[in-house]
Amino acid sequence: MSIWELFLTAAALSMDAFAVAICKGLSTGKPKVKHYFIIGAWFGGFQALMPTLGYLLGSAFEKYITSVDHWVAFVLLGLIGANMIKEGCSKDEEHVNASFAFKTMLLLAVATSIDALAVGITYALLPDINIVAAVLFIGLTTFILSAAGLKIGSVFGIKFKSKAEIAGGVILILIGIKILLEHLGVINF
Repeated sequence: MSIWELFLTAAALSMDAFAVAICKGLSTGKPKVKHYFIIGAWFGGFQALMPTLGYLLGSAFEKYITSVDHWVAFVLLGLIGANMIKEGCSKDEEHVNASFAFKTMLLLAVATSIDALAVGITYALLPDINIVAAVLFIGLTTFILSAAGLKIGSVFGIKFKSKAEIAGGVILILIGIKILLEHLGVINF
């Protein structure tokens, strides 16, 4: 996986956390410096933890699914991407409170990082993944984008939330298609 693909994956995975951070910025009003670190650490930490767990899980079952791994990657990334697009197109309003308490942040961090677990499983099936570098990159990207989302939410509001989720979903679907087409020999990057 190239650095460009890793960056796109990290950015796509960060979109849920980015969107929730925007909502947090809306509800917080004027965030303090500690709020940027809290939201970045929670979301970035879980976005790094979940693909690690997924990678370990995928590695344990790799021998059983090697013959269909490209289809698994395609389906998982496609489903995650489609769900992100669906959420981005939804007219339902999300209600996020202004609390940065442990329980609140834990629930939000887990909820925004479930898709990263599936990506970690996909990573276990790909031959050229440096999982340590990948999860550090994903965690750092999410940390930065979450902190930026908090600021954007406090300044601009919810205007960019749905567009961010749709963009993230499209990127994950395209990466899934690329993995499938490469394995089938249709393209070779």
